[in-house]
Amino acid sequence: MNTAASTHGPLKGLKVIELGQLIAGPFAAKTLADFGAEVIKIEPPTGGDPLRQWRLIKDGTSVWWQVQSRNKRSVALDLRKPEAQEIVRKLATEADVVVENFRPGAMEGWGLGPEVLQGLNPRLIMLRVSGYGQTGPYRDRPGFGVVGEAMSGLRHLTGEPGRVPVRVGISIGDTLAALHGVIGILMALHHRHQSGRGQVIDVALYEAVFNCMESLLPEYSAFGAVRGPAGSALPGIAPTNAYACADGAYALVAGNGDSIFKRLMHCIGRPDLADDAELGSNAGRVKRVEELDAAIGAWTAGLPVDQVLDALAAAEVPSGKIYTVADIAADAHYAARGMLEQVQLEDGSALTVPGFVPKLSATPGGHVRNAPRLGQDTDAVLREVGLNEAQIAELRARGVVA
Repeated sequence: MNTAASTHGPLKGLKVIELGQLIAGPFAAKTLADFGAEVIKIEPPTGGDPLRQWRLIKDGTSVWWQVQSRNKRSVALDLRKPEAQEIVRKLATEADVVVENFRPGAMEGWGLGPEVLQGLNPRLIMLRVSGYGQTGPYRDRPGFGVVGEAMSGLRHLTGEPGRVPVRVGISIGDTLAALHGVIGILMALHHRHQSGRGQVIDVALYEAVFNCMESLLPEYSAFGAVRGPAGSALPGIAPTNAYACADGAYALVAGNGDSIFKRLMHCIGRPDLADDAELGSNAGRVKRVEELDAAIGAWTAGLPVDQVLDALAAAEVPSGKIYTVADIAADAHYAARGMLEQVQLEDGSALTVPGFVPKLSATPGGHVRNAPRLGQDTDAVLREVGLNEAQIAELRARGVVA
């Protein structure tokens, strides 16, 4: 496998095979690619990853694709065919990591399960992302991120009390699962350095979201408390909310630290509340949260959001406004932090995409190549595993590769 594409980052030299499609598995592999791993993305010859056609399209391809698949190579293989499966097995013998997000059992049905691939390469690490995990009574159910968000308890907490629970506006379940997968890969690499052996990482979408649900379960266990939606507030922590301003915008204010609360009350002209002994701790403020929200809301209602935020910043009170993407694209801090990355598409036009996270001082992530065309690297990768031009042509004629 050629590592010429991997010229940056702490994962330079790491070889990754990405199987699966859409969001969770590919986001995990994208994160590895951003930091130097060589990622070979396997796609079906007809149409490729469906994400290529999701949401807004430019010149026939989703602009999302330029984020999700940057720094990757594309090989078009029909995994339903034995010859394609054998190619994956050859790739796996030289790989460090395989990422897949098919329904449990699919990989085994193709002869690509851990028993086979790790039998060929005991050092191989396999990340398996699925809706419900590789075991348990729900393992065979199809599970997208939105289902995982619901099962984790997150959907029950979103929105306003008494109304239909709303979804987060992005595929947060898939992304959280992907990030847990990356964490698992890095842990497994460390273990392999010590033991010489790979392992399987089993990430369930619902578990990844559930892992972020803070005190939800212990509060139910200890008190029988079933937490519900609370709009823009954060139950049990006060004051923290979104407050309407004179210009119709909202200011998010988090005055829930003891000393911060005092500064906030002086800022809004309520020293009486700052000096109220009962309000000196969070427990007292929670009891009187409606009073506090009314006081803060009365102050913000008289000022435009920028003046509200300037005053709160001067008082060292955490606050901010609700950004639209237009705000993000125009924001000086985003730009200064390298979060508005400019790439040039094949037609010569520029596209702004998110920068690289996290920021590493010595080995930062970076952009080596744009997201590939479908099958852009098929021939090169097949040559790397030993196939000659005649063999590649024969596989293409039979629809195994594209």
